[in-house]
Amino acid sequence: MSLALQNVLTGVAASIPSPSISYFDLGPVRIHIYALCIITGIILAVFMTNYRLTKRGAEPWVVIDIAILAVPLGIIGARIFHVLTHPGFYFGEGKNIWAVFYIWEGGIAIFGALLGGAVGAWLGCKWTGIRFWTFADALAPGLLLAQAAGRFGNWFNHELFGLPTGVPWGLEIDSSNPAFPPGLAEGTLFHPTFLYEVIWNTLGVLFLLWIGRRLQLQWGKLFAVYLIWYSAGRVVWESIRIDPSEIYFGLRTNVWAALASVALGVIILWVQTRRHPGREPSPYMPGRGVDGAQADVQSQDSTSDFVDVSEPPLEVSAGATATSDAPVSDGGTR
Repeated sequence: MSLALQNVLTGVAASIPSPSISYFDLGPVRIHIYALCIITGIILAVFMTNYRLTKRGAEPWVVIDIAILAVPLGIIGARIFHVLTHPGFYFGEGKNIWAVFYIWEGGIAIFGALLGGAVGAWLGCKWTGIRFWTFADALAPGLLLAQAAGRFGNWFNHELFGLPTGVPWGLEIDSSNPAFPPGLAEGTLFHPTFLYEVIWNTLGVLFLLWIGRRLQLQWGKLFAVYLIWYSAGRVVWESIRIDPSEIYFGLRTNVWAALASVALGVIILWVQTRRHPGREPSPYMPGRGVDGAQADVQSQDSTSDFVDVSEPPLEVSAGATATSDAPVSDGGTR
């Protein structure tokens, strides 16, 4: 093998190339791959959440009614959070203020999505009668899966990469990219933080499914574990990213947000464990659900823990007499 060919093969094996395109055109319509990654993640989350909610006893596809509010408010919250934590991108001399609406160019923050989405989910749960914490627990694994899918959008946009590195899986970034740090040599590789988060989130999906089943985590406890898992990893990935960010007391904005989310997850886990040591009687609020007031006993997972579902006792003999002296009527409720 020639030295030139060997160098080429070594270069291919020792780095991750960035995609050559970030969009494609269908006639007059421009499709951004970043948006497709986000949409794919939303679809995956909806399907997984529907399966988990239905298994708990909820009406099939009630998740759609909740998502109608949660998804738009989540996207709005994600964009607002990003803009507020990156004001230099959009405000000031020479900046295009209308760019705050150019969401297809990237720039949504998961912590803002969680805040906006939580408001939408709470409203959707009030509308449908689903318990908010039941929905949150059902959503948790799918949410991590959606975040893993969404991170591929950052790869296609050539954004949010980490520090320069010499690891074999370093990410290639074109030196003409505006995000390429000045002063570095062409061909410098960077930590593929998008890939780190994809792997971490995928492992998190498996972990949440396992621990949720193993410990029967309900009442928002599984969602609390999600907050701790995701945010703990985000502290690490965020600490090695080099994209511009506001710094407070030596830490990036999103590091503070991740630390706050870890703390929130611990608080939810502690409070809900003390308040609700047992299992949820139903995925529906009292008096709500498919069968109205009886919805509290419809859960497939916990009915036997709260309700006597055994067969009524057989009569001892055909001649057994009633214990009441009141006359029997054929006109009772059936």
